[in-house]
Amino acid sequence: MIEIRNVEVDLYRFRDRVMVASFVMLAAFLLLSLRLVYLQVVRYEDLSEQAESNRTAIVPIVPNRGLILDRNGVVLATNYSAYTLEITPSKVVDMEATIDALAAVVEIQLRDRRRFKKLRDDARNFDSLPIRTRLTDEEVARFAAQRFRFPGVDVKARLFRSYPYGELGSHVVGYIGRINQREKESIEDSDEEGNYRGTDYIGKLGVEQSYETQLHGITGVEQVERSAGGRAVRKLASSPATPGNTVMLTIDIKLQKLIEDMFGERRGAMVAMDPRSGEVLAFVSKPTFDPNLFVDGIDTESWQALNQSLDKPLLNRALRGTYPPGSTYKPFMAMAALEAGKRSPAAIINDTGSWTFGGHQFRSHGSALGPVDMHQSIVKSSNVYYYSLANELGVDAIYDFMKPLGFGQITGIDIQGEVRGVLPNQDWKRKTYKRADQQKWYAGETISLGIGQGYNAFTMLQLAQATATLANNGIKHKPRLILGTQDSVTRALLPAPIEPPVDLGFKPENVDVLRRAMVGVTQEGTSARVFAGASYLSGGKTGTAQAVSVGQKDKYDARKLEEHLRDHALYIAFAPAENPEIALALVVENAGFGAAHAAPIARRVFDYVLLGRYPNAEDLQAVQKGLAGGPIGKPRDVASVNVVGGTDATAGGPLPKSLFNAAGTPKAMQGVTGVLPAVPSTGPVLSAAALKMFANSGQAAVAVQPAAGTSSPR
Repeated sequence: MIEIRNVEVDLYRFRDRVMVASFVMLAAFLLLSLRLVYLQVVRYEDLSEQAESNRTAIVPIVPNRGLILDRNGVVLATNYSAYTLEITPSKVVDMEATIDALAAVVEIQLRDRRRFKKLRDDARNFDSLPIRTRLTDEEVARFAAQRFRFPGVDVKARLFRSYPYGELGSHVVGYIGRINQREKESIEDSDEEGNYRGTDYIGKLGVEQSYETQLHGITGVEQVERSAGGRAVRKLASSPATPGNTVMLTIDIKLQKLIEDMFGERRGAMVAMDPRSGEVLAFVSKPTFDPNLFVDGIDTESWQALNQSLDKPLLNRALRGTYPPGSTYKPFMAMAALEAGKRSPAAIINDTGSWTFGGHQFRSHGSALGPVDMHQSIVKSSNVYYYSLANELGVDAIYDFMKPLGFGQITGIDIQGEVRGVLPNQDWKRKTYKRADQQKWYAGETISLGIGQGYNAFTMLQLAQATATLANNGIKHKPRLILGTQDSVTRALLPAPIEPPVDLGFKPENVDVLRRAMVGVTQEGTSARVFAGASYLSGGKTGTAQAVSVGQKDKYDARKLEEHLRDHALYIAFAPAENPEIALALVVENAGFGAAHAAPIARRVFDYVLLGRYPNAEDLQAVQKGLAGGPIGKPRDVASVNVVGGTDATAGGPLPKSLFNAAGTPKAMQGVTGVLPAVPSTGPVLSAAALKMFANSGQAAVAVQPAAGTSSPR
């Protein structure tokens, strides 16, 4: 049977379908057109920027960190270029297996693994972290040939901080290290976030930390065109980075080395400064540490050795170590009495060897001295004289006089981390202790303050500033470690701001009394043997401070005590006596008498600064052992002594001297070419003449050409 179709109905249905399809297509094209208009017109600017962003990338250009120089232009901190092998943890599936495989291609020692683990614990998972630094060309070539085996591992060329003198002056110079999370958050909250894009390192201690802004420089940017795969195709534009400024210290690194050598293996601190300006010539804390250990992240073994050492090499004793001043406090106590009118220079006190107050006997350090006036009390170091004087003055009067001198106060020196110490008074005790019976000040507690014991605890920086103020007729300068900076672009010398000195108003006749008495110490007193034969006059005062208390009926015997329980040896001094150019304070921990262990160091410092003399090897050894008085044998000329050399512990040992020029700046690395970043100079190494002109002018000056080496000390 044949079905007869209705052609008209079929045509009608077909036309309906065509119309529906047409409407659908029209609607689709309309929607596409509207979307096209929206994308091409309404969102044109936004999408254009996104497209440009996808096509290009902004790459930060990390600036070269500024140099750190001593007062004679010797480079103490610089930069060098090297290859590093780096791993991005987020791109590695099995970290241990990857490192084991890498070790078969490039030498990776156990300490490298430990350092990498510590860095990984402190960093984010997507950070690129070094597993090996300072790769050789051969190692780079070996890895490049097998790069395909190690996803997430790359060889990069980086600038590294280098401290050519290693441990020398490390507490002053400080070090840099990788930016930790706390520092990263601090940068993000500041206005410097953009300037630290691409920067992995920041100053952690000393000048590196305190002058981070000047040393870091200004980050540049480079705009590059990239492919869809993210590979750079060509550079479109760039804005170069501005290197950090050169920071010039007041420190004389050769003098610093001499002092550190004289301390030897002993612990202690010393601050030497110019009383006329506040410039710190030496800032010593012993023992020291090698800042090169921290540049790439210190390995666990080295960190434990430093952190757990009983000698505490990471403690900046000059800035943060507090000590009882002992008998070095007596000249200041005498000055307090004179200024307050409590005791005249001619007043006689009978030193019977002890002094009794409230039924308690305060002993002297030796036999009875008999009748002593103020001059003899300092020359012979009478304890009885100052027991009675402290009782007459009272704790609050002592506090009121000592505070303006800087005892127990922040000096404001231009590096971070200074501690206040303790200058006690009644209010201090009420705030320090919780129990009511502990908060009360007892009159007997004042007595020990007179000889620099009791609650007294000061830094060598405070003691040096007070000594410099006394030597400078009561005019106090704020101690400073920075002469200024050299602009990396203009090469102009920019002096550091200097605060005006403060005149404490001491009466000249009172200052003369104390100055004559302190000169008497070096001529007829406790340090006379040390300064015998000196061609200049100096003033000083020895001190021996208790590290632990000794019972009233017990006798101090160093031989029966463990080394860390023995007395500290202290010395304060200035020279030349008639017009002081240098003042200092030092402590040798647990060494015993100041005359035997501290004063000989001061004598050789004065010989260096005033006479240009440097002790010979035999003399140095005698000073280190506390067996020296005056200089032994013929001293060397300062200009003939060279201290250039360097170590880099992160590289596994000493750097050869051939890598450094005469001023301590690393030379170009042989055999390293191509991808290594350039290390443009941040300015010429300055001669001593330029630095002196700069230090004394107070105005910007034009830099001169490099010096051949270190110059005379002043």
